[in-house]
Amino acid sequence: MPSGATAQNRGHLLHSHAHEEGIPGTVNLQAAEGDDVAYGQALFPVPAEDPNDPLQWSEFKKTMILIVCSFYSFLANGALIGPSPYIDIWAEEFGITSTKASELVSYPNLAFGFGSLIFVPMYLKFGRRPVMLFSLLTFAVGLIAASRCTTYEGLLAARIVHGFGSCVCEALPVQLVNDIFFLHERGKRIGYYTVCLCLGTFAALPAGYMLSGGYGWRLFFYVYFAFAMALLVLAFFFVEETSYNRRAFTEPPSPPNDFEKEGAREVESGGQHAGLIIPPRKSFMQTLSLRGKVDSDVPFFTTILRSFTYFLVPQSLWVITTFGINIGLSALAFSYTFPILIVSPPYDWPVTSSGLFSVAALVGYGLAIPFTSSSDRLAAFFTKRNGGIREAEMRLGVMLPAMLIGPAGIVLYGLTAERGLHWICFFVGGAMNYWGAYFYFSFTLAYAVDAYHANTSEMLIAMNIGKQAISFGFGLKVLTWVLESGYGEVMSGIFGVSFSQWRITSSFSSSWSGVKESGASCRELGWQGYISGAFGRSLHTDQG
Repeated sequence: MPSGATAQNRGHLLHSHAHEEGIPGTVNLQAAEGDDVAYGQALFPVPAEDPNDPLQWSEFKKTMILIVCSFYSFLANGALIGPSPYIDIWAEEFGITSTKASELVSYPNLAFGFGSLIFVPMYLKFGRRPVMLFSLLTFAVGLIAASRCTTYEGLLAARIVHGFGSCVCEALPVQLVNDIFFLHERGKRIGYYTVCLCLGTFAALPAGYMLSGGYGWRLFFYVYFAFAMALLVLAFFFVEETSYNRRAFTEPPSPPNDFEKEGAREVESGGQHAGLIIPPRKSFMQTLSLRGKVDSDVPFFTTILRSFTYFLVPQSLWVITTFGINIGLSALAFSYTFPILIVSPPYDWPVTSSGLFSVAALVGYGLAIPFTSSSDRLAAFFTKRNGGIREAEMRLGVMLPAMLIGPAGIVLYGLTAERGLHWICFFVGGAMNYWGAYFYFSFTLAYAVDAYHANTSEMLIAMNIGKQAISFGFGLKVLTWVLESGYGEVMSGIFGVSFSQWRITSSFSSSWSGVKESGASCRELGWQGYISGAFGRSLHTDQG
């Protein structure tokens, strides 16, 4: 157990002298005397001597925030992809083609991604807590509206509303992990969030069983509305505002007011900032305030524009394409094709069983969970060998097995569809792909946050827009592509695209010299050359 975690349980404020080097993503974790450590290395980011610093919160507080945000990701993604078994039913009910009906899944996914353009700058400007509560409320309104729609246009509009409203559920959990957890916890915590996000595809299973129970598709949205409202209540009580300015504790403090004098205490002699006045921990009622920390220094529209420069950063672009390809070419291909394949000869399953492919996702992601902390441990191992200097690329080696197994599962699925092999091969291939996708989703994201810790929010905007645009582009025509060209040919093409990602990752992680020269130089060039050049200023600033 890392000593940093146990220190929190004793009510002890954590200390560290870690610091980031000149290149973003390169961190000096050499521990000084008196530092709290994890894996024998100093903690980073360096926490302030303040019990209100999210890094100093109790493990229970942090875990509850992660649970609420992760479950929100599960619900939002389940609401987007879960209704896939209803495509044929919607086509018949609204008198449209299956391809047209599939747009009830594709367009909400697009709104889900592009909504980050608005919601991420909002939570930077007005605070995480009020934006999350507003997002949950919008999500719930869209769901209840979808349950009452009687036309294709009305249902599409309602689906876009709840997709747009819940868009922050992908950016905000990563932002909160960045706010409240240390570097050595990042891969594991993002991994837990990723499990919930990915298991949203499991929603297709209860969606199918609702049909077998004699209920219509509207019940799906009623159930999700109930869960959304319950989650809104939990978020209100447990998700405290996590935006925090640590720079205030590295500068001379302003004279305290009477309230601060009454409850404040001084840092112990020899601490990080001796003589600094520390405010008391906020009361429970204070944490329930709906007022976030409005930051007048955040330029709302400039933040939106600046996020597009991350498409020029190699690491960010790689993560964007990785997510987009795995969602658009793999997950959506499975969601669209399996309900059609399994009800047709030679399988002839009832339409009520068309959602059973979610079992493959459950198995695949379940088998990947034991590897959640693997990237953190591998990075800590390489950091120790490197004299306490952490490079962002050190965690990527754990992805190499997944980059072989995942694409192989796609090929197995395609050949099963093309040649009419036993139905179990659909599930085996899908489980293999989902197992590999978990590594893509978790550790590429953790790597991107490591590489550009100071400007995570802007990078997340680019990632959400990019991956949803790619997945939308592929998903919009993947069903037509499959029907025209055949399952074997299309799935082999998807295998080729997915396998090419192995080449990119191996260039970063195949050797230590590759990490030092390829990864670090790209981070330095991408950060200073592309972004600063585009906007005439350095973005490598400490945002808290």
